[in-house]
Amino acid sequence: MQESKINMPLLGDTFPEISASTSHGPMNLPGDLKGQWFVLFSHPADFTPVCTTEFVAFQKRIKAFEQMGVKLIGMSVDQVFSHIKWVEWIKEKLDVEITFPIVAANDAIANKLGMLHPGKGSNTVRAVFVVDPESKVRLVLYYPQEIGRNMDEIVRATKALMASDANGVAIPAGWPENELIGNKVIVPPPQSQEEAKKRPDQYECYDWWFCYRDLK
Repeated sequence: MQESKINMPLLGDTFPEISASTSHGPMNLPGDLKGQWFVLFSHPADFTPVCTTEFVAFQKRIKAFEQMGVKLIGMSVDQVFSHIKWVEWIKEKLDVEITFPIVAANDAIANKLGMLHPGKGSNTVRAVFVVDPESKVRLVLYYPQEIGRNMDEIVRATKALMASDANGVAIPAGWPENELIGNKVIVPPPQSQEEAKKRPDQYECYDWWFCYRDLK
């Protein structure tokens, strides 16, 4: 039996072009957000409990994204009128106002983004795409329908990507609370034996291949 092929954007790919209706009006991605970081997160459907908790969690952290200059965009395979009603329900019942746009996705969009995984049934998975100002996909997360996402990790990972780009460094596990080096960052590996010898005099090091410094 021939396996079905799933098309999905890979790290470093240009984010696929999408023209869609949203709860804030028409939107073209990534074109409308060229020059800006954005996070697109998808949901299997409106009016589902786990998705509702995720929407509230993203909204509670929207200031953290805005402070980084990052645009949040939700997505669900339902029509705009359903999105609008869902947002109204969240405001009325949970006293949380959803301020980010919600894309009305369809199967074509879901297939472009690799959100339909045959082994998980006909519903879309929970996907997260972090896209940089050059419209390149920098991080992809896929969660199953039954598990909600950790929004603090999405904030952390986006901040880490931006710090890495701006400073030419690598970011340790759990940064900025790494068990070994705290909030410091890892210096790129040396390019010569001479440079390796100088490393311990230039940075804090466990060894010449594992040196770190403060984030400037």
